[in-house]
Amino acid sequence: MISVSHVSKRYNKGDMVVNDVSFTVEKGKIFGLLGPNGAGKTTLMQMIATLLFPTSGFVTICGMDTNASAQEIRRRIGFLTTEIKLDPLSSPNQLYDFFAELYDIPVDQIETRKKESFARFGIGPFADKKIAELSTGMKQKISIVISLIHNPEVIIFDEPTNGLDILTSRQVMDYLLELREKGCCVLLSTHIFSVAEQLCDEIAILVDGRIVAQGSAQALTENTESSTFEEAFFKLYTQYHREG
Repeated sequence: MISVSHVSKRYNKGDMVVNDVSFTVEKGKIFGLLGPNGAGKTTLMQMIATLLFPTSGFVTICGMDTNASAQEIRRRIGFLTTEIKLDPLSSPNQLYDFFAELYDIPVDQIETRKKESFARFGIGPFADKKIAELSTGMKQKISIVISLIHNPEVIIFDEPTNGLDILTSRQVMDYLLELREKGCCVLLSTHIFSVAEQLCDEIAILVDGRIVAQGSAQALTENTESSTFEEAFFKLYTQYHREG
């Protein structure tokens, strides 16, 4: 459902931020991009989500080219990034109602779906508080609920557990597994080994804008003759990272 073919991104005349990246994500699978900060994960995710245009290469989602069909694709995907900020003066209730109308959710379904989503993540008691008054974890949960308000078949999450406490992180991970079981296509980026290892059917290791290895956590561990997945990552990073 997601196809990335030889995608690169260069800003001005500088180095490639993303360099000749290719992969596919199928229905009912979770695909992970694992790499350190600055590896190009966010830029790549933004190109896939139609927020940036590639310098070269192309991306298709559900068979549609992101350059030619960006508006339609945006209605078919759920995109979450740490760079999206919630209106600090709005409440979760107000934000949910606003985005429900934006995505043409039938009026007679809004309250039922809101209650179900808020109950899942414990948002209910905070539904009328201003976003500015809420914790980082609660803001993240509200962002997730809003990004999935239209029941998208393709989910693109950039660092979904970043900055979350252990319990909230577990909630988010369990939810992503549920979405996979429902047949959704899930692409996520992370720099947390346990998240990649526990969630992802397949993982691409991104170093300096390139995919240097790809496969399941077990396959990557075995192929690098490592005892743990974390050890496998550092072997690959040491081998491919360019200094300076």
